[in-house]
Amino acid sequence: MSGIGGLTLTIGLPLVAALVLVALSAYERRAGAATGPGFFQRNGLAIGLYLVVAVGFWAFFIILLPQLAMVDMSFRPKLPPAQMGGPKDLYTLENYRYFLFGSTTSTAEWNWIHIKAFFLTIGVSVVITAFNFVICYPLAFHMAQSATLARLRMLLLLLIIPYWVNEILRAFAFRVLLSSGGIINQLLMGSGITSEPFDFLAADIGLYMGLSYAYLLMMIFPLYNAIESLDKNQIEAARDLGAPWWHIHAFIVMPHSKPGIASGCTLVFMLTAGALAAPLVLGGPRTLWFTPIVYDRFYQAFNWPQGAAYALILLVTCIVFVLVVLKAFRLSLGEITR
Repeated sequence: MSGIGGLTLTIGLPLVAALVLVALSAYERRAGAATGPGFFQRNGLAIGLYLVVAVGFWAFFIILLPQLAMVDMSFRPKLPPAQMGGPKDLYTLENYRYFLFGSTTSTAEWNWIHIKAFFLTIGVSVVITAFNFVICYPLAFHMAQSATLARLRMLLLLLIIPYWVNEILRAFAFRVLLSSGGIINQLLMGSGITSEPFDFLAADIGLYMGLSYAYLLMMIFPLYNAIESLDKNQIEAARDLGAPWWHIHAFIVMPHSKPGIASGCTLVFMLTAGALAAPLVLGGPRTLWFTPIVYDRFYQAFNWPQGAAYALILLVTCIVFVLVVLKAFRLSLGEITR
């Protein structure tokens, strides 16, 4: 398929999907499946039109169209600008073949470096997500069910203030703390725990600490919003009946908080897997992380189709993770976005 055909398909598919959704909505309204006042009746004509145009523009031009363009580009060969859209600009799987085999023509050897970096990124992102949940759940429960109003305000302030600092500056702060001459190594050597500096950055400990810290709020606030809506009388009744603390959390609090848990896990995983600043700043000389490889495909190798293919592989993996989380928690997408 030529470049013009791909462009037509990229722009045409969202428009067709939007028209189908509008037609289905009108059909449900006429068939009586939808009850209550309509969208424009609830919001008024002027506000309704503004919402439709603003949300439609945002969803189409900022989210959907760039993603579809990336999908289309990932199946294109790397060509000079003069040959784009010409007879050589055909759909191909060579960019995905390069991810697997490190070559666009040969399949003799696996591209172990990129494959290992990809699976390491996914695995570590899952571990960091679980670690953040373990850290944030007790704090979110305390804020939602136990803390007084004054303490809640103080905790929220202490949580939010550090994030006024830019993410890159926070990553450099971790690098300073964990460097060979940093405060942590000086404390360890001064207390006699170690006799020489420990290289936290080469061991990727700095990277994992930085990623865990960077997205704590993305886990705390969904958990807090979910737990805060739980009726405290349910917890008090369970305590009065002699239920142990773990029973209360396992069978009362966590089932009620499933939307918040799923939302927090989804946000932390996707942001961790797609992080770029922290791996570049806190990564050691032998650190393997997938997003810098994607970055290099675009801006070092100047191979945008290959970079688009790598980015699409990561995107599809993140989408699969979200679907697995929803399936595990038996939730719909609408429930975690409330």
